Amino acid sequence: MFPIHRELEADFDAVLNRKSVPVQYRHHYKKWLRYYWDFCHKYHYPVSEKESLPHFKGKLREKRQTEIQIKQAFEAISLYYEMIRPDFNQIDRTEPPDPGAVIHDQFQVSETEKKAVGYETITKEDQRKYPEKIPAKTPESLKTFSWRTAYDSLHNEIKVRHYSPKTLKTYRHWLAKFQAFTKSKALESLSDTDIKEFLTFLAVKKNVSSSTQNQAFNALLFIYRHILKKEPGILKDTVRAKKKPYIPVVLSRQETDTVLQHLSYPYDLVVKFLYGCGLRLFECLNLRIHNFNFDARILTVHDGKGQKDRTVPLPHSIITESQAHLEKVRSLYEQDIQEGYSGTFMFGLMEKKYKGCAKELIWQWFFPAIQLTCLPETGEKRRYHLHESHVQKAVKSAVSKAGIYKRVSCHTFRHTYATHLLQANYDIRTIQELLGHSDVKTTMIYTHTIESRTLKELKSPLDF
Repeated sequence: MFPIHRELEADFDAVLNRKSVPVQYRHHYKKWLRYYWDFCHKYHYPVSEKESLPHFKGKLREKRQTEIQIKQAFEAISLYYEMIRPDFNQIDRTEPPDPGAVIHDQFQVSETEKKAVGYETITKEDQRKYPEKIPAKTPESLKTFSWRTAYDSLHNEIKVRHYSPKTLKTYRHWLAKFQAFTKSKALESLSDTDIKEFLTFLAVKKNVSSSTQNQAFNALLFIYRHILKKEPGILKDTVRAKKKPYIPVVLSRQETDTVLQHLSYPYDLVVKFLYGCGLRLFECLNLRIHNFNFDARILTVHDGKGQKDRTVPLPHSIITESQAHLEKVRSLYEQDIQEGYSGTFMFGLMEKKYKGCAKELIWQWFFPAIQLTCLPETGEKRRYHLHESHVQKAVKSAVSKAGIYKRVSCHTFRHTYATHLLQANYDIRTIQELLGHSDVKTTMIYTHTIESRTLKELKSPLDF
């Protein structure tokens, strides 16, 4: 962290004492000042100009600081400004909402930035003293579009297309990064050059991976087309990072059994479904009771990746174990009902369309969470499915205990499932259907995980 001179710290202590800041909070004030100096030094903002404040507050929100902490930091920096610039206009510590500000979840554009796009902020005091300064109308650049509008539009465009919530989270992340890079430049003045410079910045300065660079490109291309409503110009000629071929990590059957031996219930059963059915982790955790057909020994996967459904055969070796687990889920469900359970979490408007479906047994999660979730807005107690991070930590611990020196994750068991089927001479198209791949090219990657089998004796097709 960038150090602060002792003389400056001593002067700041004197200000805190003069302003009667409680002793127990003073070290927090000094901490925020150090954070602010470090932020300005890292992102090349002058420490004596308040134009850096909205970006500093945006960084605090990005670091998941609470609003109370952000207000405390704002108070500390305002005292610092008052100390170094007595003639400086004192910052309003109450931070009233400014209707002319361009606001979104991460940043608030400063007064100087608003002037840069042709908007001059006039306070009520200025209106009383200098009525001639009141602008006739708000410029169209701020009237028609704002960063706040961009975030709202992004949310709507994602929802209309029924994209994953993770896609929305990722695209919002890149929109915030892009806004910080352009320093909240007016959206109407954004060009293809800004996006190209941002992608160059990621590749050269940040040294991000090719997949991260392409993810940022796709997010900005979506925003450019569907939010700004602009047709790509030179953006089409932007150089895309070439992603290197990836060979998936695969376990042997012995290694898979060893990992399972070091897993406790219910994580061992989760991994058996990942390996035995080739499920993705979120597909496995999203299973509900009605997805199972034990008589036909078929598992139906609803709303998989890409909102696709498919069926896979249930492994015979875990039928008994799965049915025993189902009885435990039923007992937990009956206990929840007796304790005033409000139901499970449903998707979309299912609960509104089918009253009481959240309390029906068939809609309960096959892998329920350990604890109930209390909704603060309604006080209802509902149960979610097992959290993915719990499974990931259990798998990581089991792999370490098993002494396997491979980069094993939950998705490794899906790779192992496909590879073992290929080794058993299953048709590549069949494996494609079982995995739920749209293109057989995606499935073909598993041909690199098995040994090449070449016939030594050459034969004519007439002899086949």
